[in-house]
Amino acid sequence: MRLSDLAKGSSVFLGVFVAGYLSTTYVDQRLATPVKAGNTEPANSPAASACVDADGSWKNWPWPNVPTLSPKCR
Repeated sequence: MRLSDLAKGSSVFLGVFVAGYLSTTYVDQRLATPVKAGNTEPANSPAASACVDADGSWKNWPWPNVPTLSPKCR
């Protein structure tokens, strides 16, 4: 292996690492649930409002993944 090959590989590795870090911070900023001031629970917490209807459909759950043990709707 030559020094130029090592430099190319290192630059590719560094580029992928930096791109991955930037994409995760972007996703965290854009898709994270906002927190109300003075409250530690998220503003639109799905855990507090998500429920299963009598026919098995989900209410108040905006994401494609669903929790296994959600309460029944009243």
